[in-house]
Amino acid sequence: MTVKYFTPEGLLQPTPYHHVAVGTGTTHVHVSGQVARQADGTPVAPGDLAGQLAHALRNVALGLAGAGASFADVVRLTFYVTRWSPERIGDFMAGVEAVAEEIGLQLPMPPASLIGVDHLFEPDVLVEVEATALLS
Repeated sequence: MTVKYFTPEGLLQPTPYHHVAVGTGTTHVHVSGQVARQADGTPVAPGDLAGQLAHALRNVALGLAGAGASFADVVRLTFYVTRWSPERIGDFMAGVEAVAEEIGLQLPMPPASLIGVDHLFEPDVLVEVEATALLS
């Protein structure tokens, strides 16, 4: 594996993600923001943050696989969530947990940022997920 995850003593614990990833390798993989859309553009799970997050993560997995990578190679995830508030963390984590085993996403997750935004590119899109991976 080209990535080692850890959370040094003195940083906030527990969290649903590691604070640090150390990657070794030469090939960078960047998966653009993925949303809850099927390949033909059909929306998935309208109005359901957990359902949309699960599908967006499935799409990230497809992008990674297309580059010969997997979630084991991911050094960073970025989540953009519309109208974010801390009360939504349960729905957010439900989406992650619902699909983690299926897509090979280990918990705690790689280092991640969750960024609240007013809106995304379409009114029905509640979440967008980006990934950065490193291959040797």
